[in-house]
Amino acid sequence: MTEFGLSTTVLSAEGDRLYTFEYAALVTETSITVIEQFVQVGLIEPVGTMLHAREIARIAQIRRLRRDLGLNLVGAAMVLDMAQEIAQLRAQVKALQS
Repeated sequence: MTEFGLSTTVLSAEGDRLYTFEYAALVTETSITVIEQFVQVGLIEPVGTMLHAREIARIAQIRRLRRDLGLNLVGAAMVLDMAQEIAQLRAQVKALQS
């Protein structure tokens, strides 16, 4: 559990907004326990006891992949990792073509 309230956000050293696990659970319609499990198995990376918006989006994506496609956690993580890698490769190809 975190010490922050639902409306509390803090700024990271880089100036990014960070959100509580409670807020992430609320907006992704999941539980803090599930989010903590995602952290334990390495599906999301917290900053201390806080999360970047991109990690909250990842939680929502994992939930959709599990619900809509019936993937397990490992499968959902693999799909997201591959999608990220494809996006990076596309960006590299685009940069090389310019």
